[in-house]
Amino acid sequence: MAKFTNFIAAILAFSVVTACTSAEVEAPPVTEGAWTVDSENSKLSYVSVKAGDVAEANVFESVKGTVAADGTAQIDIDLASVNTGVDIRNERMREVFFNVAENPIATVSAKLDPANFEKLSVGESVGYALDATLTLKGLEAPVRTDVTVTRIADDRILVVSDAPAIISAESLDLTGGLAQLQELAGLPSITPVVPVSFSIAFSR
Repeated sequence: MAKFTNFIAAILAFSVVTACTSAEVEAPPVTEGAWTVDSENSKLSYVSVKAGDVAEANVFESVKGTVAADGTAQIDIDLASVNTGVDIRNERMREVFFNVAENPIATVSAKLDPANFEKLSVGESVGYALDATLTLKGLEAPVRTDVTVTRIADDRILVVSDAPAIISAESLDLTGGLAQLQELAGLPSITPVVPVSFSIAFSR
């Protein structure tokens, strides 16, 4: 009986030591390894305005991408995944506005400074001024906005726009498609500038 009691005590002591050792192990730095977009938990949306004052929320349902350890980031937006809440409007956005048969993907690229995130602990957030480039139809448009980067777990990061990024149809040669949409829908106007908001989750 004494031997069995000692055996149990030894197991308990080992468990306590192991737990304490595990608790003391720090999570690897954010800059260690590459990060991949968690598409299911990411959201990219914009607001379109028609007829002067009718605002409508729209979303892209498929967003993929990576951030390398050196801060090189690329996000690919599947333009065919646009969802405006109306089937015929989705069809027109894909075929007329974006012309996804020839331009299936819009890409956002950026070079981040890893030093800004090196010491980010789980539960901590840091503000970051994001300068990126949006590429569509072979044309590039600058994207500037402030974001909040939060480390929500050892291997999970959430990047949320603090304010919408403003994207102009003219900068990406989309005004022709916009005019066609306006004519098909019989609208007096469609605002050629849209605010874009996002919440992008990354996992390592």
